[in-house]
Amino acid sequence: MTNEHLNTPTLAEIGEKGVIAAIQEVAPSMINGDDAAVLNIGPPNTRTVVTTDTLVENRHFNLEWSSPEEIGHKAVVQNFADIQAMGARPIAVLMALSAPPSTKLSLVTGIARGMYERIQEFSAELVGGDLTAGDSIVLTITAVGSLGGSQPPLLLNRARPGQSVIACGRIGYSAAGFDLLKKFGREDVPVEFLKLIRAHCTPPLMPDRGVVARATGATAMTDNSDGLITDLTTIADRSAVTIDLDPAAIEPDHRLLRAAELLGTDPWKWVLTGGEDHTLLATTTGENVSGFRRIGRVIRRGSDPVIIGGEAPKWKEGWNSY
Repeated sequence: MTNEHLNTPTLAEIGEKGVIAAIQEVAPSMINGDDAAVLNIGPPNTRTVVTTDTLVENRHFNLEWSSPEEIGHKAVVQNFADIQAMGARPIAVLMALSAPPSTKLSLVTGIARGMYERIQEFSAELVGGDLTAGDSIVLTITAVGSLGGSQPPLLLNRARPGQSVIACGRIGYSAAGFDLLKKFGREDVPVEFLKLIRAHCTPPLMPDRGVVARATGATAMTDNSDGLITDLTTIADRSAVTIDLDPAAIEPDHRLLRAAELLGTDPWKWVLTGGEDHTLLATTTGENVSGFRRIGRVIRRGSDPVIIGGEAPKWKEGWNSY
């Protein structure tokens, strides 16, 4: 399914300027194309938020499983989730791409097209980047956001006892999809698990949830990129608190249970350690935050940074970059 692009010119055949022109065609922007992009960040009393992430072929994506467009989707989501986790609004991205000269042009334009499809949901733009030759495909995205108003950003050290822990998005789906892909490949995955596959290859992210949470009482936020326990432990350690998760609020749903039955594994491992769902996780003093659900509470620091129903979690490890 991912080899349809192979009948197009290679990057070496079309050259750097030709590749840039092709990217601009599928991801148009009036401010992309000069030596640097000049951004209109916003009105007074706003701050700029910047983040960056790198995706490496066969470590963060697999061309046998993901289309170029899906790779572009994923690259945007993992960066925009970080922008939203500060309570900010994404406004622009830059793309730096290293690829072998023999890479087909349509793979690159497919990635750019996927990025454009996803950033359009946030009214953001692809405003520039860099191209270079390399031994494998390495995609680095820098995202820029705007933090409005005088309220503080949603820093990791601002969780306090008595607050609720809330989540926007599913937990464990991406990890389950990854294990299904390893077992079956993309073409042979049973149809009932396609939602899990999509959660891994093109994870969803609701626009503006970070802004909404910040405006309605959230104090600390992160996204579930490295695993639920790992990411919440970071908040708990930075804030010197313990996070007590409600087991009923995070228990595996019917899709995860069926997938775990098929693969002979414990679905709780996906929920607690999976990561790459990019679900927004926050602590808040507010109630009924739009798009979020309550999954736990913040309590005074105990022996464990994160517990589940008062007990230490069965699974703790998460993603390790090395």
